[in-house]
Amino acid sequence: MFGPQVPTMTVNDVADDTYLLDVREDDEWAAGHAPGAHHLPMMELPARIAEVPNDRDVAVICRSGGRSAQVVAYLMNNGWDQVRNVEGGMGHWAAAGRPVTTDSGAPGHVI
Repeated sequence: MFGPQVPTMTVNDVADDTYLLDVREDDEWAAGHAPGAHHLPMMELPARIAEVPNDRDVAVICRSGGRSAQVVAYLMNNGWDQVRNVEGGMGHWAAAGRPVTTDSGAPGHVI
């Protein structure tokens, strides 16, 4: 769908110390997200790109992998090289049994 120029990783490849960038919308984030993830909605990325570290591994996640693939391509075009798309997004994350939480600390769900 996006070709080989967008490197990917599975949800099980996301290490605890990986910078996990969640590019979903506010309502999706509020319903549930990975613990420790950093929220930056895709449409805000151009204005907030400096918030994304370029000196460590960054995993980009959305609901299913489409928006995050676009963000990975955008970051790579802007000089990021340690960035990967999380295959299947939060849907695969939850299905794999990885934790999903809310800002209050309560269990979350993927919408």
